[in-house]
Amino acid sequence: MGRAVGIDLGTTNACMAVAEGGEIVVIPSGEGQRVMPSVVAFTTKGERLVGLVAKRQAITNPRNTIWSIKRLMGRHFEEVAEERLNVSYDVRDNEKGDAVVRVFDRDYAPPEISAMILQRLKSRAEEYLGEPVTEAVITVPAYFNEVQREATKAAGRIAGFEVRRVLNEPTAAALAFMEPTERKRLAVYDLGGGTFDVSILQVVNGVFEVMATSGNTHLGGDDFDARIVEWITTEFKREHGIDLTGDPVALQRVREAAERAKCELSSVLEASINLPFIASDEDGPRHLEMSLTRGLLESLIEDLVKLTREPSEKALADASIRPEEIDHVLLVGGSTRMPFVRRTVEEIFHQKPAHSVNPDEVVGIGAAVEASVLTGQRKDLVLLDVTPLTLGVETLGGVMAPIVERNTPIPIKRSRMFTSAVDNQQVVSIHVLQGERELAEGNRSLGRFELVGIPPAKRGAPRIEVSFEIDSNGLLSVSAKDAITGRLQSMRVSPSGGLSEDEIHRLMMEAEANAEVDKARMRLVESRNAADLVIYDAQRVLESAKKQLEKESWEELDTALVALRMTRDTTDRVRIAKETSRTSELVTQISRLIDVLDSGSIGASDDQDQLYILEDNPEDPHEL
Repeated sequence: MGRAVGIDLGTTNACMAVAEGGEIVVIPSGEGQRVMPSVVAFTTKGERLVGLVAKRQAITNPRNTIWSIKRLMGRHFEEVAEERLNVSYDVRDNEKGDAVVRVFDRDYAPPEISAMILQRLKSRAEEYLGEPVTEAVITVPAYFNEVQREATKAAGRIAGFEVRRVLNEPTAAALAFMEPTERKRLAVYDLGGGTFDVSILQVVNGVFEVMATSGNTHLGGDDFDARIVEWITTEFKREHGIDLTGDPVALQRVREAAERAKCELSSVLEASINLPFIASDEDGPRHLEMSLTRGLLESLIEDLVKLTREPSEKALADASIRPEEIDHVLLVGGSTRMPFVRRTVEEIFHQKPAHSVNPDEVVGIGAAVEASVLTGQRKDLVLLDVTPLTLGVETLGGVMAPIVERNTPIPIKRSRMFTSAVDNQQVVSIHVLQGERELAEGNRSLGRFELVGIPPAKRGAPRIEVSFEIDSNGLLSVSAKDAITGRLQSMRVSPSGGLSEDEIHRLMMEAEANAEVDKARMRLVESRNAADLVIYDAQRVLESAKKQLEKESWEELDTALVALRMTRDTTDRVRIAKETSRTSELVTQISRLIDVLDSGSIGASDDQDQLYILEDNPEDPHEL
């Protein structure tokens, strides 16, 4: 039996934690960070990169670098028109009308890409813990619909996890923030990279009860970035007459600069945006140099931030709670670091939000808390969540008949009786819907199935019981039963993205078979990245050495650098590591020598220790 981890599978970053010795520990990404970028890249050499290594090469490989895949999960192609405009990669529709990503003439369903991120996290967890990791609690936005939840669970299965629970992100944050012994009401305001959620919870005697939830799955930090990108490209075109949006590489540089400026403006009032050689025309190269103030940023995104008000007020109303009755307001997601967002939260809830948690890690920590409960490590809390959207079926005239209302506690099973619409009707079509609109066409279709073999009878005579059952993951099963014959037909909502159960199983087998190959590729990529860093340092030091030192002092480094460059592109990890280490040692040695020269200590002091410090044999030093 392997270990269970909690995973925040975020739009921008992923965070993973585990229960260790009674404490929750965040598992570092292995790249020097506590979160891992939710980025996957494919190279022309057939390599697949995940995480920081994928993000770092996005500028030179924008068409094949996939980010913000969460915004495509469980979505039809026609639903992602705006998202397609804001990404650098190719989003298409498959034969089912689902959004898929095209890379090198192959289509990837969003759960496949998410599975690659999860597989990397799984591998890292096993390295960190030194044992197999087989189970996971994976979080999703509270406002994710049934299809998006199933798609997320499918991604976990493909990655090799038994997904113990699909947990709402605000609920996970509450588990991390509140102690079971407290008796409090909590509002969780979760503004991430691609989605917004708000939940109202109360904790009483170790029971975490979600009272209401609301949100917007089309709103997040990515939209703020898009506004900044639009401003930069518009201003550059006005000044230089050059449209940067037609150049994928230039546009990716602008995107990254926009994100950096946005983050900087959470702590400073003005950020500089400098992108040399961003374009060229008949007059030569053009450089992008702009300043973005916090005030201008707030004016660019004001209407977007205001979109969080209505769901917040709706959640309060659904919970029958006034803002003054909330004990704590918890901020989740990197976008909540923005002062403008925090002021908006204060206006909505009439109090300052809590600052005691890291908004990037709190959801992953909460997921690990729930994993510890499900595996029996903790027994002091119980979680009662809700379904975020109303579920029902289409009836005569295209009207939606609700069966499970939004914010109903789960797990739950509810039934409603229906009848035939015409005389002698022997087949009934059950069209399952999710949403808040009265007409069926305004809601999300989750699927259809037919109940056949109904005995001929007058209209209104048959009795057909339609039952909806939602488990603790928020996943839905629907059945229809003819009360006279006992005939039963059922369906389970399947993930969008073009993945059938057989395809999910095939991808699981492929992932398992290729796990060792993928690990070997990742180790090779990491070795090459380490070599690249040393090559960069060696070039810089060598340039200075050639100006200040005799050739015999830097000649060995020059030779080592040539050898490292040649070795770096091979597949021999041991040789790459050896040449990297050799070159790194020479860089350190010559850097110290240059530092001594720069300090002016040579010939200026009688202290001979400074002359011996770089020598192997202090008893027989060379003259310097």
